[in-house]
Amino acid sequence: MAIPAPHPTTAPERSGPDLSADVLRRAFGAYPTGVVAIGALRDGAPDGFAASSFVSISLEPPMIAVSVARTSTTWPRLADLPVLGLSVLSHGQGAQCRRLASRAGDRFEGTDWQATADGAVLIEGAALWLTATVGAVYDGGDHEIVLMKLLTAELFPGVEPLVFHTSQFRELSPHA
Repeated sequence: MAIPAPHPTTAPERSGPDLSADVLRRAFGAYPTGVVAIGALRDGAPDGFAASSFVSISLEPPMIAVSVARTSTTWPRLADLPVLGLSVLSHGQGAQCRRLASRAGDRFEGTDWQATADGAVLIEGAALWLTATVGAVYDGGDHEIVLMKLLTAELFPGVEPLVFHTSQFRELSPHA
C-alpha cells in the first residue's frame, strides 16, 4: 500500500464568507489550465484572444466550452462569425499568449498563423488545432459560457501544451 505524501506544513489561506474577486482569482489559479487562442479573420485580418477557461464537454456530439468575460471587447467581434479557430498553445508560446490577452496593440504581431478556407485562425506551433461553431451561449455571472460544436481536430503529438498556474506559465515535466 502506498503511503501518501505529507501535506505541506504551511497553514492554508482561508477566506471568510465574503469571497472577494482577489481571493477567488488566487483560488482558481491553484488549478492549472491549458491556454487556448480563439481566432478568426475579420475584414481579412486575424482577430482573437486567449482564454484559460477551456473544457471538453462531449465526445458525441463533439463539443467544448469556453468562458468569456462580459468585459471582453474582442468576443462580440467574433461571436457571430461562422467558424472559429482554437489553438491549444504550446509551452514556448507564453509571450504570444500575453499579446493575445492584451487589450492594446497588434495581438498577432510576431505570431505565425494560418487561416482556414472558412476563416478560422490557427496559431503555428500549437499543441492542438480545433475549428468550431458557436452552439449556444449561457449566463455565467460576469462571464458568458460559450458552448461550441467541433468541426475539425488536428493534433501535434510531442508538442507540450502551455500550462497556466498561479498566474505563471509553466512546463509539464514527466516524472520517472
